[in-house]
Amino acid sequence: MKILIADDHRLVIEAVKAKLSELEPGIEFVLAMSVDELLAGANDDLDLALIDLNMPGADGQAHIDEIRRRHPAVPVIVLSGYEDPAIMRSALERGVLGFIPKAYSPEVMLSAVRLVLAGGVYVPPMMLTALPPGIVAGVAPKAGGAEALTRGGAGQTLEHLRSVLTERQVEVLQLLSQGKPNKLIGRSLGISEGTVKIHLAAIFRALNVRNRTEAVVAAQALTEAQQA
Repeated sequence: MKILIADDHRLVIEAVKAKLSELEPGIEFVLAMSVDELLAGANDDLDLALIDLNMPGADGQAHIDEIRRRHPAVPVIVLSGYEDPAIMRSALERGVLGFIPKAYSPEVMLSAVRLVLAGGVYVPPMMLTALPPGIVAGVAPKAGGAEALTRGGAGQTLEHLRSVLTERQVEVLQLLSQGKPNKLIGRSLGISEGTVKIHLAAIFRALNVRNRTEAVVAAQALTEAQQA
């Protein structure tokens, strides 16, 4: 496995490197302490890239955009001192597969990395704390074990979901509520099935569901409540 770590603090790099070494033996690390070093060191052979937002040469999130443009198949996780949900949403909208605040513990970071390597998307819990208690209280058991958001709080929940999910994820959720399969969702939005699955992973976390079936039930409940 080959992992790139880009951060302008050597202590952070070494700490992240030490923790990620627990993933498996023999990991090869590529290190960068500036945007120039990041762009020079990145290549398509990387299995993962963890990139800081605020480093020498950075202009907002332009360096994230450039890495995504040059190496679209490389999974990218932002590792940042920022804890602003708007910044997190902006990064996820750019196609990164996770946003890990540096205030989080090494164990959380490792779990987030494992999730991304397994094909998931890591959404920081603090992005979901903006949701009121109703988003959890509004989840009620259904026959067969599936769950859905109850009608009482679904309208308000949908508004808050829009503040957590990206615009593209909201579009995927709307098509999901119509029962469309991933292939048709992708065709409708002009994106690949793989990208649809990435967006669905984030939607599952936001809806607090475990699979597509539960997500369809929850999404349909949200849509019906909005139309009521």
